Amino acid sequence: MTLKDLGWNPDFEKAFAPHRAKGRVPARLIRESPINFGAFLGDGREIDAVLCGRVWHEAACDADLPAVGDWVALELGNENQDHVIRATLPRKSCFSRKMPGNSSQAQVIGANIDIVAVVTDAGPDFNLRRMERYFMLISRSGARAVVLVNKSDLFPKAQNETAAAQIAALWDGAHVHITSALSGEGLKTLKRYLKKGVTMCVVGSSGVGKSTLVNQLYGEEWQWTGEVNEATGKGRHTTTSRELVPLPGGGMLIDNPGMREIQMWTDETTLRESFADVEAITTDCKYADCSHRNDAGCAIRNAVESGALDPARHENFLNLENEIAALKKRAEKRRMAVERWAKRSHRVKARNLDDRIQLERDERGDV
Repeated sequence: MTLKDLGWNPDFEKAFAPHRAKGRVPARLIRESPINFGAFLGDGREIDAVLCGRVWHEAACDADLPAVGDWVALELGNENQDHVIRATLPRKSCFSRKMPGNSSQAQVIGANIDIVAVVTDAGPDFNLRRMERYFMLISRSGARAVVLVNKSDLFPKAQNETAAAQIAALWDGAHVHITSALSGEGLKTLKRYLKKGVTMCVVGSSGVGKSTLVNQLYGEEWQWTGEVNEATGKGRHTTTSRELVPLPGGGMLIDNPGMREIQMWTDETTLRESFADVEAITTDCKYADCSHRNDAGCAIRNAVESGALDPARHENFLNLENEIAALKKRAEKRRMAVERWAKRSHRVKARNLDDRIQLERDERGDV
């Protein structure tokens, strides 16, 4: 396995040049645990590495720390010394969501991804509003979107085709396929995306067959079948930790745990682009500050009442708009809190320095 097989390109080579001059080697992170990272080297070796303190302390937030899929500059150790991550190279793409809960920070799902494949089905998991959220996050990441309407063997053909058509109508940039890990339907199409150097991130709810699809693509049961290991996060027939897996036929997959929450980590521009049909209607509203609910002359409300706009899509647009506004507000509060802490810390350090200087003067008997 070469660097190119792992996704290395001229941009990464240019960014790595200063580190190569220091004797470091490039490596791509394939997993992370509470104690270390797993990484591939350009000669095909898989090694464990630890993060140096400087990279940790210079990270403004958790999203700036190395994540699965990142390229790093590595200082190789030996049998008595750890391999150490000295720097993270700039990412070409980053698929993130808002960290679950009330946090205002991003959670990186995967870095340097070419394709995000969302796995769903035409039955219990089918949810267009959640798919809109996925498309917004994928659009922001810089990756391409592929949707797998999986478990097609469990539902009528017409139901699968209707679900696929409705998902495809949400975003022109998405490629939607009907698949079944049991019968192998659609896997040949999926494999065409996975060429050497291409990284695909697989996401979706628990129980939609993500791990089964990954096993089919890999050609064997690569998931561990023992009890869950607290350090590595591996468990029986399920994905409990993110891991980048190279495929025998070329390409790489990042398999992910099932996602219960798809909270926004994006901005107003991406929202407007993802809901371009809704945004186009708003230009006909009577007032520029229309709330698009009960305001007089609201073009959105008229479109909903006439059937030109799906009321559920309109409601999701408003909900996402509120989420993004709330996220922006929490992020601003966090920024102000960090600035206050930094100023207070600076004052304390200055006061301690003055006290130490005065103490030294007193000890010397200076007047």
